[in-house]
Amino acid sequence: MSPTNTEYDVIFAGGGTAACLIAGRLAKADPSLKILLLEAGPHTREELQHVQPAKYLTHLHPASTTVKFMVAKPNPNLDGRQVIVPCGQCVGGGSSVNFVMYTRAAASDYDDWETIYGNKGWSSKELIPLLRKTETYQVAPGKDETHGYSGPLKVSYAGPFSNIGKEFLEVGSKYDTTRGNTDDPNGLFHVNKFGRWQRWVDSETGRRSDTAHNFVYNQSDNKNLELVAGALVKRVIFEGKRAVGVEYILNKKFNPEDAQDVHTVKARKLVIVSSGPFGSPAVLERSGIGAKDLLTKLGVDVRVDLPGVGSGYQDHQVIFPPYLASEESITLDGIVRSNPSDEKWSAQWAKDGSGLMAHNALDAGVKIRPSEEELKAIGPEFTERWKSYFENAPDKPAMWIGAVSMLVGDVTTTPNRKYFSLGYYVEYPTSFGSVHITDGEDVYASQEFDAGYLQTADDLAILKYGYKRSREFARRLPAYRGEFAPSHPQFPAGSAAAIKADSQPVPINASDIVYTEEDEKAIVEYTKKAVGTAWHSLGTCAMKPREDGGVVDSKLNVYGTEGLKVADLSIAPGNVSANTYSTALVVAEKATLIIAEELGITGA
Repeated sequence: MSPTNTEYDVIFAGGGTAACLIAGRLAKADPSLKILLLEAGPHTREELQHVQPAKYLTHLHPASTTVKFMVAKPNPNLDGRQVIVPCGQCVGGGSSVNFVMYTRAAASDYDDWETIYGNKGWSSKELIPLLRKTETYQVAPGKDETHGYSGPLKVSYAGPFSNIGKEFLEVGSKYDTTRGNTDDPNGLFHVNKFGRWQRWVDSETGRRSDTAHNFVYNQSDNKNLELVAGALVKRVIFEGKRAVGVEYILNKKFNPEDAQDVHTVKARKLVIVSSGPFGSPAVLERSGIGAKDLLTKLGVDVRVDLPGVGSGYQDHQVIFPPYLASEESITLDGIVRSNPSDEKWSAQWAKDGSGLMAHNALDAGVKIRPSEEELKAIGPEFTERWKSYFENAPDKPAMWIGAVSMLVGDVTTTPNRKYFSLGYYVEYPTSFGSVHITDGEDVYASQEFDAGYLQTADDLAILKYGYKRSREFARRLPAYRGEFAPSHPQFPAGSAAAIKADSQPVPINASDIVYTEEDEKAIVEYTKKAVGTAWHSLGTCAMKPREDGGVVDSKLNVYGTEGLKVADLSIAPGNVSANTYSTALVVAEKATLIIAEELGITGA
């Protein structure tokens, strides 16, 4: 469908996580405000693959129409391998397809946004109330001042507590005795303790807490809030320096008979680019905002020379080594494989929102700050990074490790059985990438994407240690029945580190595996082959000074323009020690306040 009008007050180029929240907040505060969201992907309203948490892996299928797969250029650090990064392309964006893993950043991450990058008003003091505003924390109602208890998005332990998760916490307390446990591993100010992991799922209904259903679809009676799915924004249009509208075409994936004509809609007050870390820089570059040399080469008239557009790409580099699980284990493998024996979970979810369909397979984890002994084990490549970035920031973890009650991998090439995975990722990578358009006119043209993985020795050192440390947890879990050999390092024959494809758990007090120099090389090779995306892309339209490569100021205004803002994860000037959904939400809540103040709207 097409917009019903040719002119609106506010136009969003994108209808993802941030856009839905901002538009929904503004529309509720001022129902007379004419708002248009143009989303490149399809609708998600009441689609089971979007509202049932356990269905999230369906979005990773190669034929998925709800995500866009970004293929990076060959990476020499990965022996030429090309990383593939999915990004949400549907109404609600990442909030409609993510792993529903509730993870919040360290408070100091946001303080850095203010003190290091010069963004006044973006410190944890200002943002924590906005984190609270978004959520209803059902885990422990009313007990923690850092959590919210009246927001539209629900946070809970929905679904059963798997044996894998319970065993991980038990092993953590008995094997890793220096850390202890916590009731809240996402408390903003404290890390380094094992905890049961929360989910963005409503405990009463078992439904995903996305922004599409909770901010936009629930306001369908407001005819001034208009959402058009399957519309690709080509560029922002200007009168002088001022953004006055956008050009778009209908996405041929969902409109195969369309003539692909370019349509124009005008914005009386504001254009907000909210197409995510890949889409937002592309819209800006096609609009003539970006690095002069790049735009000139592509024949795009340069409106604003902003070299920072598309640079500074970051992602949490992650690996999920799989292990064989006991047959009595509670896992999502059967649901992922559509095994007949697991069809009962759909019926149970439909009845009362409970059971494994309300689950995401991740019940427990830990954000690790290495001890002195662990720093030595990680190696000297990480020493300088530790001293300059972590040592004096006690709320910043270096890595995350968590237990996932299923195989995280390709089920078409693996035996049909029960698995668990022990995932780990680098919390603050020092490897950066970039993403740029390759054609100034064609919105379907592939972007030049450099994921930047493993550019630095400290990132590799963390991932190497992550494998060794997570393996020690895995082989102590009572559910452990050996490693799934094809997805582990290929250690030399006769090595003490050799993979055990059919095995029983070792005692808690068993000695750690000792790795030889050849074993270490095998882990390096494995890391190059296995490291992948955590879906945590950000930073490509950074909110920092223009002279430092910034794209937007602290009010989210695009430098050199008027009436144009960017509001999504692309504006993050620095990384966060968390899955990025919470940060996308707080960026959106902050953007809402900024925009409402400028438009004279109260109560947003």
